Amino acid sequence: MKRYVGIYIALGFAICALIFWNINSGSVELSLSEVWNIMVYRKGDETVMRIVWSIRLPRIMAALILGGALSVAGYLLQTYFSNPIAGPYILGVASSAKLTVALALIYTLNRGISITSGGMVAAAFIGSLIAMGFVLLISSRVRNMSMLIVCGVMIGYICSAITDFVITFANDANIVNLHNWSQGSFSGTTWENVRSMSILVLVVVLLTFCLSKPIGALSMGEGYAKSVGVNIIAVRISIILLSSLLSACVTAFAGPISFVGIAVPHLVKLMLKTSKPIVMIPGCFLGGAAIMLLCDGIARVCFAPTELAISSVTAILLVPVVLYMILRRNRQQ
Repeated sequence: MKRYVGIYIALGFAICALIFWNINSGSVELSLSEVWNIMVYRKGDETVMRIVWSIRLPRIMAALILGGALSVAGYLLQTYFSNPIAGPYILGVASSAKLTVALALIYTLNRGISITSGGMVAAAFIGSLIAMGFVLLISSRVRNMSMLIVCGVMIGYICSAITDFVITFANDANIVNLHNWSQGSFSGTTWENVRSMSILVLVVVLLTFCLSKPIGALSMGEGYAKSVGVNIIAVRISIILLSSLLSACVTAFAGPISFVGIAVPHLVKLMLKTSKPIVMIPGCFLGGAAIMLLCDGIARVCFAPTELAISSVTAILLVPVVLYMILRRNRQQ
């Protein structure tokens, strides 16, 4: 228990340090005293105040919330498929959500309608469920889990290709709005977006935490889960819906973000040295938040004022972790 609390505290300190770093750094660098006065006393240059409170802080909160959501979604999918390489990006869930959001955005923009945050999440959720339906259909016919991963990757490529096709033939104004989002970015996040995503993610993560015991029983095998009275069908449906909602929320607000949902649960499991859901779920959320804050800070700072796509940074940092997982799994077989 002391180990778990210690790691949670360490991750909390890391998140606080990364929040401060993200506030302080960027194309406009701030001194420690400026940050302190702005955050504590709300005093400072009006332009700098606007940069911090209207641009950087909403973005930081979005990275924190969505990073945690994506990590928890990855953990749920890995538990469902009993495969450490399963995740929203690999299984094509994120790409399918990206496609439906792109279609919804283009449809509304062409008609001069402003789509709400709820509308974007709903569109992404539909896309997530469609992809999950295909993956589940394939999983019922394919015994080899590596083949399932390959099929998920193919679904992702097809959805990405259709999205690129749609964006290519959209109006110029639509292309400007969609390009950065389709590459994965927290740029342009508002406090209204933060409020919407925080409510949805908080509710879903709390529901996931409440299902810790049934999920833990299911991870030990269907036979054991049945013996302790777990309704396997209900738990499986819950995992699909919850992971799809979390993936949809991330894709709707920030676009598809690669490898966080795969690598972070594995890293957290190595730190905690347990796979118990009641311990892993908060650990995954904190770990995902920390990793996403780090990657977003790198994306903003490295070539400022030019900003990198967040998926480019997460791929560079986390692909080695995924490769290690694949090699380790191969040695164990």
